[in-house]
Amino acid sequence: MLRLLLLVAALTFVGARQLLAQTPATGQPVATSTPTQFSLQQAIDYALQNKSTLQATRINEKIAVARVGEIRSAGLPQVNVGATLTDNFKLQRSLVDFSSFGGSQGILNGTTLTQDQIARAQRGETVTLSPAYTPIPATGPQPIAFGLQYAGNAAAQASQMLFNGSYLLGLKAAKVYEQLSVKQTQQSEIDVVEQVSKAYYSALVARERLALLARNVQRLDTLLYQTKQTYKEGFVEKLDVDRLQVQVNNLKIEQQNAQRLIDLSVALLKFQMGLDQQQPVELTDRLDAAVIEAERGSLINLSESFNYSSRIEYSVLETQRDLAVLDIRNRRSGYLPTVNLVAAYGFTGSDARFPGLLQFRGPNSRSESGFINQNWFGFGNVGLQISIPVFDGFRKKYSIEQGKLALEQVNKGFTTLQQAIDLQRAQTQTSLQNTLAVLGNQKANLELATNVARVAKIKFQEGVGSNLEVITAETDLRQAQTNYYSALYDALVSKVDYGRATGTLYTSRK
Repeated sequence: MLRLLLLVAALTFVGARQLLAQTPATGQPVATSTPTQFSLQQAIDYALQNKSTLQATRINEKIAVARVGEIRSAGLPQVNVGATLTDNFKLQRSLVDFSSFGGSQGILNGTTLTQDQIARAQRGETVTLSPAYTPIPATGPQPIAFGLQYAGNAAAQASQMLFNGSYLLGLKAAKVYEQLSVKQTQQSEIDVVEQVSKAYYSALVARERLALLARNVQRLDTLLYQTKQTYKEGFVEKLDVDRLQVQVNNLKIEQQNAQRLIDLSVALLKFQMGLDQQQPVELTDRLDAAVIEAERGSLINLSESFNYSSRIEYSVLETQRDLAVLDIRNRRSGYLPTVNLVAAYGFTGSDARFPGLLQFRGPNSRSESGFINQNWFGFGNVGLQISIPVFDGFRKKYSIEQGKLALEQVNKGFTTLQQAIDLQRAQTQTSLQNTLAVLGNQKANLELATNVARVAKIKFQEGVGSNLEVITAETDLRQAQTNYYSALYDALVSKVDYGRATGTLYTSRK
């Protein structure tokens, strides 16, 4: 039995370790040794689901929904139950003038019969006697304590809002606020899409450049080997071999730097995606398709009508304007009356002793002598509360003026934002057209430099060209390659910026 318990405990411990390993504290998926393939769209989709900053932003949407529920709850019945126990260890006293309760009559002091009253009584007639009282002494107010030392109260109170202009507008404003939080999330999503796209293109360009450098190293290694063989046969000088060796060494160093650059680019991409840095990835997109898409975007005519609402910043500003309008209406509703239905039901009790207070003696309770000794009494009420604002020192008047000025500020922002959007569209399209033109020129230069390097190599191998020509051609080729990939990255970044400016970079699926 003991062995069985130890085995179960061991298996439970191992299972817990595995579960903890699969659920890191950061909440992101656990890295595996198998490379994960990502196209640009897949990388964007992954980032939209796993980027921690976006997850934090989406919490604001839940907060907005909870805020709507909080405001709505104000229109539902409000019920409170409470109880109090009080020890009046020193009862409050009040002055009472008892002489005002007794009129002009003092102590009964008998009466005096007249002879006429005696004669009437002797004849059998009814005689009414008038009592005589002593004069009441003027004692003045006397202190007296009302109540008993121990008192208790237990009651339930309920209220129901019947009319409140601010409440109705608050519900509308809460809904608009919820829409604003959704749009702010969309704005954050666009930021993430932009960052992931640029990082993805950077990694693609670095990968292509690394592949090209590998081919360059292979080509020069072959040429170096052939030159060494030719040197052994005595047809070239040792200087020619050394020059090529220097070129190969420099190219290999450049290749190592490019490898580090691609590692850094991929690390940046993983960060922008919210992916574990230990997770290997494989990028599946090709640069050719991205360039073609960029060229298509550069042909759009800016004179065509543009819907400013396609820019999330403009849409957010529209929502802020709606909130400003509702805010003015809410301030104006302060002039309207409020109506509430209220009700209460409970019990109050008192007693000279604390244990007696806790006995809860009702109307059927009797003392030992048979007298009623009830110490708890019920009460209940229902009513209507109406509050009508009359004069507040012009506070609401100035509050409404502030709301109107805030709305005017928002409306002024539309003009500024439209002008900024127009400028961004023009700038990004011009930048896209320029970078594509530079890319075309650099591509042509790369083709020329490649052909020059090929011809220089053939001439050198045929013995009609010098080693210096080969080295110069290779140097020009590497420079042309660097310029081409730099222009390629600039064109892809300009494509992303243009998509952001025109509002076509990303459309939320909500």
